[in-house]
Amino acid sequence: MYVPERTLVVAPHPDDDVLGAGATMAKLAAAGGEVVVAIVSRAQPPRFSAEFGEAGVREAHDAHKLLGVSRTIVLDFPIAELDHIPHADVNAALLSIFEEVRPEAVFLPFGGDLFMDHQRVSLSSIVCARPVTPFAPTAVYCYETLSQTNWNAPYAAQFTPTAFTDVADHLETKLAAMSCFTSQLKAFPHERSLEAIRSLATLRGARFGCAAAEAFVGVRQRLF
Repeated sequence: MYVPERTLVVAPHPDDDVLGAGATMAKLAAAGGEVVVAIVSRAQPPRFSAEFGEAGVREAHDAHKLLGVSRTIVLDFPIAELDHIPHADVNAALLSIFEEVRPEAVFLPFGGDLFMDHQRVSLSSIVCARPVTPFAPTAVYCYETLSQTNWNAPYAAQFTPTAFTDVADHLETKLAAMSCFTSQLKAFPHERSLEAIRSLATLRGARFGCAAAEAFVGVRQRLF
């Protein structure tokens, strides 16, 4: 199995990265790769309580520890406000992370997600991953986020997987990591439940011929 030396996972909010690529992160870390997560925004007053924001960041750190993430970077943009922040400011903040980490592989949210924060972070990440920079990644993928990727209107961009990772050996680690997000998890049949997360992994695995998988849309990948 090819293991990138450094992988960067960009999350609009705490827990998005784990929902979309948690088992893949665990698999890469277990194989000796360095996995870095950049969380772009966090809950802040007056829209959210300070306690809620602190809980989300704390839960992310606990989850990342289980997954083997080597570093968690939390930016100071407010959740649900990215559409009011100049696009150039988000680009610049993420660009500094790309330049510092110099990832070989990047995982980012899908641009067709329902939440505007996801759309903005996806676009900014793709800007930062442009092949003209000296630190351009060789592989860029979009992950799916339950309750965001599949809740948009049918005329919006649709998530059609082009790549997958076999995560049968790491699904339980992902579920344990998601269990850290007590402020976010819901009871089944809500999509942000452990049962729904397991079901999606099983469905994706069946499509690709394994017991469990995480699926991605490829943006760019160097083959040879």
